[in-house]
Amino acid sequence: MHTGLRVTAFAAALAATFGTAYGVGRGMDQGVADDPPAAHGEHGRPSPDPEEGGGQGSTSPGGLQISENGYRLDLATPHVTAGRRTELRFTVRDGSGQAVTAYQREHDKELHLVIASRDLATYRHLHPTRAADGTWSTPVDLPGAGGYRVFADFTPAKRGAGNLTLGADLAASGRYEPARLPAPDATARTDGYQVRLAGTLRPGRASELKLHVTRDGEPVTNLQPYLGAYGHLVALRAGDLAYLHVHPNGEPGDGTTKPGPQISFTATAPSEGAYRLFLDFRHQGKVHTAAFTVRAGAAPSAQHPAAPAPSAPAEHSDGHGH
Repeated sequence: MHTGLRVTAFAAALAATFGTAYGVGRGMDQGVADDPPAAHGEHGRPSPDPEEGGGQGSTSPGGLQISENGYRLDLATPHVTAGRRTELRFTVRDGSGQAVTAYQREHDKELHLVIASRDLATYRHLHPTRAADGTWSTPVDLPGAGGYRVFADFTPAKRGAGNLTLGADLAASGRYEPARLPAPDATARTDGYQVRLAGTLRPGRASELKLHVTRDGEPVTNLQPYLGAYGHLVALRAGDLAYLHVHPNGEPGDGTTKPGPQISFTATAPSEGAYRLFLDFRHQGKVHTAAFTVRAGAAPSAQHPAAPAPSAPAEHSDGHGH
């Protein structure tokens, strides 16, 4: 595992270069009102609104700490080999060091596990299995060597415990070839679907993001519930992979939310910078992932680069555990 350790050190140093997305493609071109619908749920703690005298008005993102509020993520498998299927094992421990065995179910699961490469080219949204002793496990097969971040998103069943997203580093050994962050583009294509993003991600302010799903040029109006909603959105900040987990405005069966083609979210960026958004949605029994690069707080000219160039879509493979 010495190779994996060297890769991690190299990837950590290289990660700082990804703080700014390189400019190609189309930027988001449609703004929204300052007062979007209330979020169904957002993981991150907003500070006071700057217009109300509360300072800069940022959101504290999750995933940057391995421990918080008396809970710690204990990753028992910190190293894997790229291209080889490996059983990833971890435990969430409380302040006394005991494994947590009781969780609140949120969006149909006790715990959501996200794995992302430091260059944000690889993304996995998994749902591991918990043993009676509190050990979680799931098979993973990461395509490339380098540094990854593991995010455990959960809410302990203990009274008064809130939602937490804890993060830990994971190294995949092998030949490391970092990918460039894809350019901002308002349209993503995945598995024959086209998803268009409208809205602006704003630092320190809630804003609405609308995603419109089509297939073969036709609107998809029969999306299927996935994790209790018609879509599931994760945002990761380039560079440090700060984690912002948002949920749609509305839910299946509420009498007003339609099963497509539009999915609406409310999100707040914790700071200016480049972010990678990953939208999971289910249609015809299969989960698909559409990925976007956006810049929060960028000037309009930066959102519309002048020299387009092709870039590969984010690799997400079949990493959806159900």
